[in-house]
Amino acid sequence: MKPYQSVAIAECHEPLVQIPDEFAFVTPHPYAKLGAPYGKKSPFYVRQGVCARLLTAHKILQQSHPGWKIQIFDAYRPVAVQQFMVDYTFVEAARSQGLNPKALTEAQREEILQQVYQFWAMPNGDPRMPPPHSTGAAIDITLINAEGNEIDMGSPIDELSPRSFPNHFADSTNSLEKTYHQHRQLLCDVMVKSGFKRHWNEWWHFSYGDQIWAWLTVQEGGRASAKYGKAGR
Repeated sequence: MKPYQSVAIAECHEPLVQIPDEFAFVTPHPYAKLGAPYGKKSPFYVRQGVCARLLTAHKILQQSHPGWKIQIFDAYRPVAVQQFMVDYTFVEAARSQGLNPKALTEAQREEILQQVYQFWAMPNGDPRMPPPHSTGAAIDITLINAEGNEIDMGSPIDELSPRSFPNHFADSTNSLEKTYHQHRQLLCDVMVKSGFKRHWNEWWHFSYGDQIWAWLTVQEGGRASAKYGKAGR
């Protein structure tokens, strides 16, 4: 169990709502394209309060970077999709290391699982500790400029490597890598000013109102409780 999963959830029953057109979207959706079982559920939904704060973030971004947009890579994710993506990522991680996913030793399997769970939440069906994206409170995002080009953050979303850590390029003396960090900080500043918290391992992952958000708020000396548990439509 991860530390944030001990945070109690007082579900507020806010509905999931569609993310409006002020934002850009990665289409076709990357996980649906792989065959993830969304059914009739859309990945581009969030809780109502999360949507309101996203709109605030959009306005803040426009103040310093007119014409830029927040691009939504992924938002609401049913637990079945979480399981699908964890399984898919496990297989890909094994293959990237030259291993046969079906012929791993127990030690190899455990090592790869640890790599996967560093970036992917366990697809837990326990309502006391739902995967963050399954609450409708978490979003994976990046930025695009006024010309519609994606801003280079130094690593792609979902990469299983230290480059995904938010401050990976913070101390770099390389001019290009400094720019990557500046882009990540711009995204973070916009989102934090709007009430979100950023995941410690993922430059692209932000949330509001879930267990991670509450746990991080408390770690920073604030007071908060989780108000979004497992969502459904």
